Amino acid sequence: MKASEREHIVDQIVNEIYEAYPFLWERFGENGRKRTKEDNYHHLDHLSTTYEMGEEQFFMDYTKWLQTVLTSRDVGTELIIDNYERLYRHLEGLEDHDEQKAYQSYLKNGIEFLRATNE
Repeated sequence: MKASEREHIVDQIVNEIYEAYPFLWERFGENGRKRTKEDNYHHLDHLSTTYEMGEEQFFMDYTKWLQTVLTSRDVGTELIIDNYERLYRHLEGLEDHDEQKAYQSYLKNGIEFLRATNE
């Protein structure tokens, strides 16, 4: 994924999240917005590494770890699912279609895992 694609996707997602969930600003302020941006870069880094390794378990392990860390900080699993769903949608326009399909597959499986553990 090109750096310009990454930056554009992360900026869009962070803006959408804070627009959809204004309570996040009230609760976490500018620091929370900064962390959300960092988290999305980490999501994309892990998707990229998983793709390069060809080992989906790497992303699933990351998703499990992420859920543990964020829920311990009062960020609910439903917000992680929402974030992953936004990533999935914003990956539609990637130039590398093989990479896009792989990332979306990893995200879909991550979302299914998160939904199953959030019931």
